[in-house]
Amino acid sequence: MATGGTIASRAGAGGRVASARGQDLLAQTTVPRGITVTVHDVPARGSFAWSLADLRAIVHRIRAALDDEVSGVVVTHGTDTMEETVFLASLLIDDDRPVVFTGAQRPFDDPAPDGPANLADALAVATSDHARGRGPLLCFDGHAFAARGVRKVETLGSHAFDAPGRGPVLRVANGSVLPLTAPGRPPVLPADPGELARVDVISMYVGADAALLRAAAAAGARGIVLAAFGVGNANDEVVDAVRTLTETGVPVLVCSRVPSGPVSPLYGGGGGVDLARAGAVFASDLSPWQARLLLSAALAVAPEDPVRVVSAHLPD
Repeated sequence: MATGGTIASRAGAGGRVASARGQDLLAQTTVPRGITVTVHDVPARGSFAWSLADLRAIVHRIRAALDDEVSGVVVTHGTDTMEETVFLASLLIDDDRPVVFTGAQRPFDDPAPDGPANLADALAVATSDHARGRGPLLCFDGHAFAARGVRKVETLGSHAFDAPGRGPVLRVANGSVLPLTAPGRPPVLPADPGELARVDVISMYVGADAALLRAAAAAGARGIVLAAFGVGNANDEVVDAVRTLTETGVPVLVCSRVPSGPVSPLYGGGGGVDLARAGAVFASDLSPWQARLLLSAALAVAPEDPVRVVSAHLPD
């Protein structure tokens, strides 16, 4: 399934534009022996321009492809938001067959594109027994990562993704897929969420006040994710705003602006202990962007108790 992104982009007067189709990508790739690939093209563009509805549409297309008795599905995707789409897919797709996302850091018309190798690796993973029962994966630069925890960590270099604190689950070497961890499926949502609810992400920084939290709620956000300091800290003014939000039925998840490690309520004086007392929920080691999608989907499937659904997807 070809959706655009850098892997399909060519340079032009207006900058890089995704114009290569799925068959073009396949023609540039060495397909592993014994694999038959069927190509589905989705209207191509950069993933930075996508909406929540676009993410849902991609997941629904993946489900439809899995109805065709395939061994697995590969999705070529822009790297800017790939970590979000693969995470949403992990919440919505209940199937042991591999669903593998990949892309490129260098464009289709680059003298040395990285897309062909990434696509070949993704095809190998999508047909490997080692990839079954792991939920959707993100395959890049010779490694495959579970959806939860994967992040883009490099803007231009070929090792674009990592899972800080977790690491990859598979490695691809010379076309062979090597398991690095035991398989394990992430939990899926109890129902299809339909239209995803608006959830805004607000980051902490020195001197931050509650203005952006109040503005998000006023603009119609049904939930808030706080990209907090360190292990999950804020300040007294933000804590007061969080208390007001949760008391009025707007759930608040706490993540960290730090790339690696979980959040935990440890500090007072505007820190995590006060946020927890104000009704905020600590989202373990989820990135703010993945926590946002979890809360958005939870609000859609269980508007009366989204925190229950969120908690079911966090470690005990």
